[in-house]
Amino acid sequence: MSTPSEASSPREMAGRAEPADPDTAALLDERRKLTSLAYRLLGSLADAEDVVQETYARWYAMSPEEQAAIDSIGAWLTTVASRICLDQLRSARHRRERYVGEWIPEPLPDTTDWMGGPPNGPAVDPADRVTLDESVNMAFLVVLDSMTPAERVAFILHDVFRYPFAEVAEIVGRTPAACRQLASSARGRLRAAEAPVTPTGRQAALVRAFKDAWEAQDIAALVGLLDPQVTAIADGGGLVTAQLHPIQGSAQVAETVVDIARRAPTLTLLERAVNGSPGLVFEQDGVVVTVMAFDVANDRIRRIWAVRNPEKLRPWTPA
Repeated sequence: MSTPSEASSPREMAGRAEPADPDTAALLDERRKLTSLAYRLLGSLADAEDVVQETYARWYAMSPEEQAAIDSIGAWLTTVASRICLDQLRSARHRRERYVGEWIPEPLPDTTDWMGGPPNGPAVDPADRVTLDESVNMAFLVVLDSMTPAERVAFILHDVFRYPFAEVAEIVGRTPAACRQLASSARGRLRAAEAPVTPTGRQAALVRAFKDAWEAQDIAALVGLLDPQVTAIADGGGLVTAQLHPIQGSAQVAETVVDIARRAPTLTLLERAVNGSPGLVFEQDGVVVTVMAFDVANDRIRRIWAVRNPEKLRPWTPA
């Protein structure tokens, strides 16, 4: 789970020397970049899209004279979106206290699966999908969620998007030196959770073997694939049935998996990329009801995240 980087800074990505009164296409060109940033900051595509909508609303609420005074439209949009995200992160802890069960970041379908649009559904504009890389895999997002709001914003803006600390400081409301320390603290959290890198092909093989063992209801095979200290977490949001607390230990997780398989024999399991890594999608009558992400280390599955909250699964099922 190495620290990723983008090829250019948000200011460069946002477009340098843009005209003061850009046309609609130029403004909308920033949408993908803003959504990508906001998703990394919030861990929710729905919330990210709301942030982007609010950001554009603030732009259009300005007078033509105010808009003309903005040197870089992209940099302005990025700054506003980041500040909105920071406010949301600061209030998220209170919202989480009311959340039923465990909260897991919203899973994303792979861009290559959706680039041409889902079967029998409308085409999906690639600009509407978040760019997938290491900074959006589930393990990475879960660690991000353990950070303070200021740590998360400082780290994502600087280490992922290469924003200078002087500009990060303006957004976070702290000194550049303080923001440098925040990013350093965030890196420490990531290093503490880091596992040896497992090649994607091997990850896919383990997920496929997990799927086969699930369908065969083979407890012994499942135990052999799981780390002895494996943790499985489900997120139903109080809207569907889901374990309210993490399940730990290979035997207990395997028994729970087999119990679910026995009680839901009509589920269809599909191998799909989840946040850019091998995962599983569970369908019931053509509707995605669960998306499962995995964290693999030392040739064993050490963490499983099962997202069942239907509000977090909307991108997975064609309208």
